[in-house]
Amino acid sequence: MRRWVKALLAVAVVLGGLVLLTLLTSTLYRIPSSAMEPTFHCARPTEGCESDTMDRIIVSRVWYRLRDPQPGDVVAFRAPERAVIACGGVPGAKPVFIKRIIARPSDRWREQNGFIYVNGERLDEPYVEPARRDQETIPERTIPEGEYLLLGDNRSMSCDSRRWGTVPRDNLIGPVYAVYWPPGRIDFR
Repeated sequence: MRRWVKALLAVAVVLGGLVLLTLLTSTLYRIPSSAMEPTFHCARPTEGCESDTMDRIIVSRVWYRLRDPQPGDVVAFRAPERAVIACGGVPGAKPVFIKRIIARPSDRWREQNGFIYVNGERLDEPYVEPARRDQETIPERTIPEGEYLLLGDNRSMSCDSRRWGTVPRDNLIGPVYAVYWPPGRIDFR
C-alpha cells in the first residue's frame, strides 16, 4: 500500500475516533426559544427569533465531572418542575433548558433596573444587548448551597431563575461547546 494511502487512512481513523468520542461524551440539543438570542438562534415564527433555522448545539456531559461550573458558562440543564410550570410547560415534563450561569452557591445577587449585581459588583455582560435588557428590580438574595443562578441572554424574553429560582447542581448536564448547525453558524466555544 502506498505511503499516502496509509497516511490518509490513519487520519480517517483518528478523525473517526474523535467523532465517536464526541458522540459518546456529548449530547445534541436545539434552541427552541428566543431566551438566548443573539448568542444562539431559534427559528421563526417563534416570537423574538432572528433566524429561519434554529441553532443545534453540542453539550459536554463529562466536563462538570472534571471541574465545577463557572459563572459565564452557557449550560444545558434539566428544568426543575417549578421552572416548567412558570414557563408554561406541561407539569411532569422533563425539558432541557439552555441558560448562562450568572452566580454560584453562596453568592449574593440582585437585579437593579435590568442590571445584575453579584456580591455587590455590577456584572459586565457584553452578551446582553441593551435592547434585550429588561427594567426589572429584584432585591438581593443569597444563592443556596449546591445551586446556581441561570439567566437567558435575552433578558426581556427569558423565563429564567428570576421567575422560578435557582437550579440544583445535579440538574446541570454540562456546558455548550459547539454549534454544529446550520453550517453558516458553526462555532466552537
